[in-house]
Amino acid sequence: MRCLGIDHGARRIGLSYGDELGVATPLPALTEVEAAKRWAALAAVVKQRRATDLVVGHPLNMDDTPGFKAKEIEAFAARLRAEFGLPVHLVDERLTSYEAESTIAKSKRREVRASGIIDSRAATLILQDFLNQKFPPPASEEGVLP
Repeated sequence: MRCLGIDHGARRIGLSYGDELGVATPLPALTEVEAAKRWAALAAVVKQRRATDLVVGHPLNMDDTPGFKAKEIEAFAARLRAEFGLPVHLVDERLTSYEAESTIAKSKRREVRASGIIDSRAATLILQDFLNQKFPPPASEEGVLP
């Protein structure tokens, strides 16, 4: 299993990569201005990484209902399935961008946001959630001495 994590936004697409080792790693975000160029760049990454699964952040409302953005992502996921013929997994992404942004100093956030670093960190959190469900870490044996 080779998973590509995707945090899709209107201007940037954050990316991450993970496999059966269970660790998500950020990749450079796609920041091309034109949507068609971003799509072509995404297709190149899918091919280069030989992705077997695509994991997309699904922005549900806090009450678990799908809002306008969630419906946009569902359409994006359908396009991914049609274009690449790969399984697409939607993963709840509530607050991942906020969590990713909180790791950046406030004074640097404006310049960092345009670079796509925050988007790729959010994609990493999304993918890590998925990998943790697929490959749960072994249960710790508290109280057991080696």
